[in-house]
Amino acid sequence: MQFGYSEDCLAHDPGSRHPESPDRLRAIRERLKRKHGVEYVEADPCDLETMAAVHDREYLESVREFCEKGGGNWDPDTTAVEATWDAARRSAGLACWAAESALEGATGRETPFSIGRPPGHHAIYDDAMGFCFVNNAAVAAQNALDHDDHDVDRVAILDWDVHHGNGTHDIFYDRDDVFFVSIHEQGLYPGSGDIDETGEGDGEGTTMNIPMPAGTDENGYLAAVDGPIAAAFTAFDPDLLLISAGFDAHQHDPISRIRLSTEAYALMSDRMRSLADDTDAALAFILEGGYGLDVLADSVALVHETFDGREPIEPDDEISDKATDTLEDVLDEHDLDVDLDSL
Repeated sequence: MQFGYSEDCLAHDPGSRHPESPDRLRAIRERLKRKHGVEYVEADPCDLETMAAVHDREYLESVREFCEKGGGNWDPDTTAVEATWDAARRSAGLACWAAESALEGATGRETPFSIGRPPGHHAIYDDAMGFCFVNNAAVAAQNALDHDDHDVDRVAILDWDVHHGNGTHDIFYDRDDVFFVSIHEQGLYPGSGDIDETGEGDGEGTTMNIPMPAGTDENGYLAAVDGPIAAAFTAFDPDLLLISAGFDAHQHDPISRIRLSTEAYALMSDRMRSLADDTDAALAFILEGGYGLDVLADSVALVHETFDGREPIEPDDEISDKATDTLEDVLDEHDLDVDLDSL
């Protein structure tokens, strides 16, 4: 894979006790030293105009001024320092690079993965929250739609971070050119992302929320990917498929109760690669959460190995009854005809 990375993203330092620390990127980089075929690309920072396509300009200006004055606590969870504005611009720029690189024909081992920070999927149109200031995936999606170079009419986004991607959800909720899917732990921060939230107006039907019960393992997630997600994205026929790749649904992550193994991320990546091939969509990954440093680094490395030729290992167990019930409700809400027993 090609990894988008910048030292600027390390300068955003919310403090030693904060889970979203620069050590996240350091751990990933250290783990990837053991791998062959790793290439790093440093993209330009995102400009204000590009970010303002999905964010309120006054809000962005207020973040910049907040950082210029030294930062502090934006809210109880979201902390900035003087360097945060530059890091956020760089993180959004790396996400745009990932989308653009994918659209320019990156395939197989060259599949782009942006490992910028701060993450972005909780940032809404006019506010920061959940460690996020600029919605990187939303900026990348809108930037692809706004430029005629690659003739992008539709973008699909799969957010597999353990938390609901409420910011991306809200930004595109009334749009028919972006299909957003979030698979997340039910009831976890920020408490949004119910099954019956499917979009409104022109966007009716182009938002899918899959709130999984605590304790769900990879069998439930793979059934979601093979069932409602694959059916919805195939019908939508995107030109670009973005993965908001959080790794905090891992069974050893400290802040969630979903029970994914490291192998689950290889399996989901492989399925997204196949789906992108089937729909002739460009594919790119954008880092979101993941707060157990070892399992975060191992999971990112395994995604890389998957694109470097490693065959993922299928699980042996069956999907739980609770996960099956959730997926049946999702299929009913979106009027999709998928036999989960056949997956």
